[in-house]
Amino acid sequence: MRDVAIIGSYTTRFGEMWERSFRDIVVEAGVGALEDAGVGGESIDSMFVGNMSGGQFVEQEHIGALIADYSGLAAGLHVPSTRVEAACASGGLAFRQGIQSVASGYNDIVVAAGVEKMTDVSSVGASSALAAAADREWEGMMGATFPGLYAMIARMHMQQYGTTSEQLAQVAVKNHKNGTNNPIAQYRNNITVDKVLNSIMVADPLHIFDCSPITDGAAALVLAPAEEAHKYTDTPIYVKGSGQASDTIALHDRRDITTLDASVYAAKRAYEMAGIGPDDIDVAEVHDCFTIAEICAIEDLGFVKKGQGGRFVEDGNTAIGGKIPVNTSGGLKACGHPVGATGIKQAAEIVNQLRGEAGKRQVEGAEIGLAHNVGGSGATALVHILGRER
Repeated sequence: MRDVAIIGSYTTRFGEMWERSFRDIVVEAGVGALEDAGVGGESIDSMFVGNMSGGQFVEQEHIGALIADYSGLAAGLHVPSTRVEAACASGGLAFRQGIQSVASGYNDIVVAAGVEKMTDVSSVGASSALAAAADREWEGMMGATFPGLYAMIARMHMQQYGTTSEQLAQVAVKNHKNGTNNPIAQYRNNITVDKVLNSIMVADPLHIFDCSPITDGAAALVLAPAEEAHKYTDTPIYVKGSGQASDTIALHDRRDITTLDASVYAAKRAYEMAGIGPDDIDVAEVHDCFTIAEICAIEDLGFVKKGQGGRFVEDGNTAIGGKIPVNTSGGLKACGHPVGATGIKQAAEIVNQLRGEAGKRQVEGAEIGLAHNVGGSGATALVHILGRER
């Protein structure tokens, strides 16, 4: 197995892009990443594209071929392009597939990308598409939505560990503050705890400011063998660990709904591969589709003991300048959550941090970063650990 490096990275603006198509945004991301890497289409051996539900959001399937076509990688070059689907973890899984492709020696230069265009349907249509990431028969058909499922997680966490609505709100406040310094973020405005707590209740105890938005966006990374990375860039970022795990798709079959075991096991595998532990991570992007999800994530990833996540956030440990800065991009909450692209964007933010290119949200001295991407309510989880050094 070969070591793998990221040699190019690009993320589009995230938000409601009424004036742009699915094809426009994914081509922008791919071309931007290739330009960042200094390589042309003729150098690409393969492409993996994360996309959750093009069929429901833009009525387009056969996504891999479509993207190869409109990226100029089909006619003449015939680059193999594969769509990857794992609900909201589609991007993270596309990244992992790209890593494995290069590590195995099967391909040398690979594009790992993600895209979703979610605003071309109504909010009801978007909710229906997203509900397909849960257990449709036992959850969706019974009326459960993702805000409802995560509200159950939040309520149980509150009951077992004393987590408060104010602590949940502080996750949103922190991520919005980070988003103000991210030029691609969907929401670049500060909010307060009071604003969160006085906003519309979506599913008790989750208010609308506890929830990530509906978003359009795309992101792409270019991967290469680590030993060849300096041919393309002076600042390669190395893949030190990659872990994936699964759990039951329905909450009612979990041993403990406040712990996402898929995250625990994916992290364990990534840490083992990297030969490090949670205390070695300098910056992390975690899957905060809801504020409770970030609190569960920092516990599941080992940054804080189980049940102490709420207080850990309240004490400022996850802010920039804190013990472990989390979601410097603004996270899914403020940067936005185009579900197929999120896992790639998370890795791209870590790349920016490790390159020292994160601007006002830069974590000083960041050497090792972690990206954590979840599908559904935790049935799939990906954890990637990236570093400045091999």
